[in-house]
Amino acid sequence: MNKIGFVFSSAPHGNASGREGLDAVLATSNYSEDLILFFVGDGVMQLLADQKPDEVLSRDYISTFKMLSLCDVEEIYVCADSLAERGLSDHPLVIGVEKISPTDIAASLGQCTKVLQF
Repeated sequence: MNKIGFVFSSAPHGNASGREGLDAVLATSNYSEDLILFFVGDGVMQLLADQKPDEVLSRDYISTFKMLSLCDVEEIYVCADSLAERGLSDHPLVIGVEKISPTDIAASLGQCTKVLQF
């Protein structure tokens, strides 16, 4: 099967990249079940619970990540090192994800025929 990888590497609310990536995942899930999501670098902050985007005059799209389970997107990985580097290893996340190493992320990305980065 052709797996499509989505890499979230930018912080939320500073630009529209995270929201656009989430929209792309949700739209693609209508056509393919072989989606893999990766949250690396500042992208791990996309998943933080209890965000208050209205305080920086941004739209709250983070809760929309909860729709991924309804769209049968099950392979969702977050870089354990990126969480640790930002002091977020124990911070609650909005969805259940598997914490994996950068090496495992690289191996999983190698299985993807297409990779989109947001």
